[in-house]
Amino acid sequence: MKTPLLVFNDNGIYCEVANVYLDPWKPVDCAIISHGHADHSRYGHKKYITHHTNVPIIKHRLGDIQVSGVNYNESFVINNVKFSLHPAGHIIGSSQIRVEYRGEVWVFSGDYKLEDDGVAVPFEPVKCHAFITECTFGLPAFRWTPQAEVFNDINTWWATNKEANQTSILFGYSLGKAQRLLKHLDPNIGKIYTHGAIENMTEVIRPMMDFPETTRITRETTKKELLGNIVLAPPSAHGSTWIRKMVPYVTASASGWMAFRGARRRRAVDRGFVMSDHCDWQELLTAVEATGAEKVICTHGYTDVFSKYLRSLGLDARTENTQFEGELNELDTKREKEVEA
Repeated sequence: MKTPLLVFNDNGIYCEVANVYLDPWKPVDCAIISHGHADHSRYGHKKYITHHTNVPIIKHRLGDIQVSGVNYNESFVINNVKFSLHPAGHIIGSSQIRVEYRGEVWVFSGDYKLEDDGVAVPFEPVKCHAFITECTFGLPAFRWTPQAEVFNDINTWWATNKEANQTSILFGYSLGKAQRLLKHLDPNIGKIYTHGAIENMTEVIRPMMDFPETTRITRETTKKELLGNIVLAPPSAHGSTWIRKMVPYVTASASGWMAFRGARRRRAVDRGFVMSDHCDWQELLTAVEATGAEKVICTHGYTDVFSKYLRSLGLDARTENTQFEGELNELDTKREKEVEA
């Protein structure tokens, strides 16, 4: 039986012909990295290859690593296997990884979304024979509201809190979600303050993107300064001693999980805004169809439901286990603390 071009093993997604891994979760000699989130770009590889805008991001997170950057649609060859990176639309610097060998083409999507968020280069479908797709929100119940409507709600919420002389605290993951929120907040309402973890990451990205002005919260920042303004903070800050000095405040979370009834109450936040950097159900189906792939491998998320539906459409769909977490990493307090450090 012919060995597939990409296989899943204990280290990650492996291309045996090239001796290269895609987003491996254990240390390997050569890793092609789709984007900067910690579940996809891990420490310990001898060599990293990624999109050039992701280079400063992963160096900020991982330290002194051997990494080279390439452009979108720029081909590079390793042991006669042709690789290229293509926009995934997930966060800034995120890529799909195209792998071609002897006329066979596979695409690993990493994490992706179809809506243009104004920060990441928008998703571009890549024709292939086999497509490896995430399924973070692979249930028919997940259908996102257009971004413009969500940000109108966020800015209205902030303005209402300002009228009540309250501080607005908005939680979002420090890489990706925070910059997306920042890009679309209305600075005419008030000042935008940031938690250190978010400010540190935004400083890395700011040379590549036009963002509103932000003010880092320090020990010298007073409660009076914050009143009526908005604070961007990682989920791990919720309930911490850091946040207690901001009373009176109103909290909100921006996450795809806010689509679940009861999610806001379980997170103990006052308001939930449904916003994800991943595809909803229909976007996943649209993306799969656009690739033209006959074979689809479903990873991390609602893999069983989504793969079963794809098989009902006549596709050769199956699931594979990975150590990717999708938007679950927004809830990982330990991971955020590592970033903050």
